[in-house]
Amino acid sequence: MGYSRVVWGMSALLWLIITVLWCVWFGWPAVTVALIFAILPDFALIGAFASPGRLKPERVAFYNTMHNALIAVGVLAVGFAVFLLTGAMDGGVWALGLAGLAWFVHIAVDRAFGFGRRDTDGSIIPVV
Repeated sequence: MGYSRVVWGMSALLWLIITVLWCVWFGWPAVTVALIFAILPDFALIGAFASPGRLKPERVAFYNTMHNALIAVGVLAVGFAVFLLTGAMDGGVWALGLAGLAWFVHIAVDRAFGFGRRDTDGSIIPVV
């Protein structure tokens, strides 16, 4: 296992713990948001396989977009700013920040297990 996979795994664990604490604090609505956005990136896989382990080339761009950590972190950052600007723990709007957080955790877990983005032919670019 490579160093970057270990870092991704530690990051996934840290942010998963924060996601769980967020869900405990905000209750079942937060659990619902977290679960939806934790599985959202894999919707890119529905009907996308050309052969076992390889996506259709026309679906690669969508898959790579849904598994782009910078997009998830961007959603998280905007959501955190909205949360702070709307009152934070005193009734702030938390859903967008939690969505970005759960999305990032999904990507980090994928990277920790060695599943990187996809090459143009649909095959996995392994994380080492």
